[in-house]
Amino acid sequence: MPRAIEQIVDSYVRLKNRRGLDELMMHRQRLAVELKSRSGYDFSLPIGQIDEEIAIIEAGLSRLKADNSTAD
Repeated sequence: MPRAIEQIVDSYVRLKNRRGLDELMMHRQRLAVELKSRSGYDFSLPIGQIDEEIAIIEAGLSRLKADNSTAD
């Protein structure tokens, strides 16, 4: 899955779609909060995957910010 999220993030960065990245980030953060609040099952694997995806999205946001600051 990280490969897919990397491609999505790369596309958003290339298109300078900050809103898309923000929405993607908020969705992943909501998923993480929801899974962390549940009990009765070991959610550590999906939580780890979501955390990895959040890191990829954060890197994309940083790249987008760097691209915008060099364009000024």
